[in-house]
Amino acid sequence: MSAGQVLLVAVLALPAVGAALVAVVPGERTARLLGTAVAGLTLVGAVLLVLGDHGWFGYGPAPAVQPWHGVDLPWVPGLDLRFHLGVDGISWPLVVLTALLTLLCCGYTVRRVPEGGGSGRALVALLLVVEVGILGTFLALDLVLLFVFFEIVLLPMYAIIAGWGGTGAAGSSARDAARAAARKFALYTLFGSVLLLVGVFVVVAAAGTADIVALTGGAGLSRGTQLAAFTLLGLAFAVKAPLWPLHSWLPDAHTQAPTVGSVVLAGVLLKMGTYGLIRVAVGVAPEGARWAAPVLGVLAVAAILVGSLVCLAQDDLKRLIAFSSVGHMGFVLLGVATLTATGIQAALIGNVAHGVITGLLFFLAGAVKDRAHTGALAELSGLRETAPRLAGLLGFAAVASLGLPGLAGFWGEAFAVVAAVERGGPLWTTLAVLAAVGGALTAAYFLRLLRRVTHGRPSPAVGRFGPGLAGVELTAWVPLVLLALAVGLVPTLVLGYATGPVDALVAVVR
Repeated sequence: MSAGQVLLVAVLALPAVGAALVAVVPGERTARLLGTAVAGLTLVGAVLLVLGDHGWFGYGPAPAVQPWHGVDLPWVPGLDLRFHLGVDGISWPLVVLTALLTLLCCGYTVRRVPEGGGSGRALVALLLVVEVGILGTFLALDLVLLFVFFEIVLLPMYAIIAGWGGTGAAGSSARDAARAAARKFALYTLFGSVLLLVGVFVVVAAAGTADIVALTGGAGLSRGTQLAAFTLLGLAFAVKAPLWPLHSWLPDAHTQAPTVGSVVLAGVLLKMGTYGLIRVAVGVAPEGARWAAPVLGVLAVAAILVGSLVCLAQDDLKRLIAFSSVGHMGFVLLGVATLTATGIQAALIGNVAHGVITGLLFFLAGAVKDRAHTGALAELSGLRETAPRLAGLLGFAAVASLGLPGLAGFWGEAFAVVAAVERGGPLWTTLAVLAAVGGALTAAYFLRLLRRVTHGRPSPAVGRFGPGLAGVELTAWVPLVLLALAVGLVPTLVLGYATGPVDALVAVVR
């Protein structure tokens, strides 16, 4: 095996083996440190995947999917299923983001395990299992294998929300609310999984292969098959993204999940939906994508506007950030719906920016709630007087999320609107204008949040804040702050690697 192939397998094997070791190694703190070390090694492997050839050097015409490194081994020979992995410029930034956020979350648990839940070792083990599922989804180049990894995430994330969620509020009602949110998450995800399974069956039965490389571009599938496949696959990934009106599981899950659960949910789990939409639904069923593009664009803009308006009425910190994800992912989906190189690039950088910035926002919201024991905005005024560094970081994350030029959140939202204008026609021009209005509303609700939380006289809850920021908190937050700056100032860190794969994809879709 080549070095790239070894890295591909290692990136998946390390967290899987690490989760097993964390579950059995003696010593609670030792287990959490071991899990953090394994997550760190996984991040190193994920970053190193970028090394190697980035071009097509085979014989014949280049395929639309050109992985830098690939592993293609028999998996179930009787059913012609293969263990096919690969990484390219579309998937690599999301692989690195997943590994980074998992490392930060595992490191965060070394000192801060949510109160009232299970052991810290169990939480770290579950985080590593979730990492396996998410990384596998981004790396799989076989539809059936992708479905398997897609499903791996469900039970451990359910356990994280139900087992450690609802903290920060006293009484059994908080635990009941966490379990209810976990059940809602599981039911919605299972609904999406059923649609995904049927969609995969439709494609594989018609094409005779599950290989995503071979299927990209339609692979001779009839128009009717592509319309049916895109409908099934698009709805399945829309549940995970989530696309309005299939989003109602998200605010409850985010609000009730522990801090690290919210970070993983917002940072990378939602990206399984948008990545699947680009790589699988659009790539495998391009005729279906062209047919459904106007509907997807309308729903994306509806998500932007509805998410923003709901945020303006929110009075809970975590719930406001959760609903903001609905709007931000609406911009990502608008970019995808345009089916242009500009739009898909906007979606890719929007994915990464949202993961970095919203991950930071949920870390900060968790810190505020841990100290104040409430998330009510009315009870959190005056933060800059008692915790100026925390208030400053919250202000930075908020302005990054509202799309301030020079920070990561700007590129995805701005160029999703540009892509809609480039697409042209009355419908897409109208959608671009409405999306821009949604961007203005995003600025409004984040500025409202900062006015209510950071300004004014300190409330009793904020006045009880203890010592300043802990070292483990700064260790988890600083990398995200630096990434928000780096991607905002140098967007080619993400877009530079994706140009070739996106152009190849658009060439077979349009």
